[in-house]
Amino acid sequence: MRAVEAQGPNQRQELLRVEGLVAGYGRPVVGPLSFSVAAGEVVGLWGANGIGKSTVLNAIGRGARVFGGSVRRAPGLTLAYQEQQPVRLPVMPLTGIDIMRAAGASHREAPPGLATIASQRIDALSGGQYQLLCVWAVLGSAMDLVLLDEPTNNLDPPTEALLIEILAAERGRRAVLLVSHERRFLDAACSRVLTVKAWTRRE
Repeated sequence: MRAVEAQGPNQRQELLRVEGLVAGYGRPVVGPLSFSVAAGEVVGLWGANGIGKSTVLNAIGRGARVFGGSVRRAPGLTLAYQEQQPVRLPVMPLTGIDIMRAAGASHREAPPGLATIASQRIDALSGGQYQLLCVWAVLGSAMDLVLLDEPTNNLDPPTEALLIEILAAERGRRAVLLVSHERRFLDAACSRVLTVKAWTRRE
């Protein structure tokens, strides 16, 4: 699947602008980084494990400290964040449809490969099935911008291919910002891909 070049912010409403971002927790770990995300784009952040990609998402979602630069969100922007490892208790007598309903997502619009597991209890699903279900739940919500942290965790090749199809369908509909260390996946799923670099002190 070939990535489709998205229109720039001048053609579409800009939802997020990150300028010179340096972020971390007790100390800086990533940046400076600058980029923007417009409505309808699927933007990927790429880099090695531990480089600070998740910290960028957390800074956007106000879960990490901003040491420098700025994160500007469009007025009234609604945002959903899907973590790397969705929480799942050993016993959870809920179905996938229950999860979708709680997130405001419609299971009727889910792709066939996902619709088949939506009626099952989530404690009976494999790790990959549950991961994909949680990703769909946030994508199927009414949020303007969806942040996905390593969404391919636990996915086997067929399930990862289904995720690429789901993300490709989001282009032109909503904005998605996702991080992954798998460049091949990002090239297939995203409108464009940006490289994240670890923070280095500048004298």
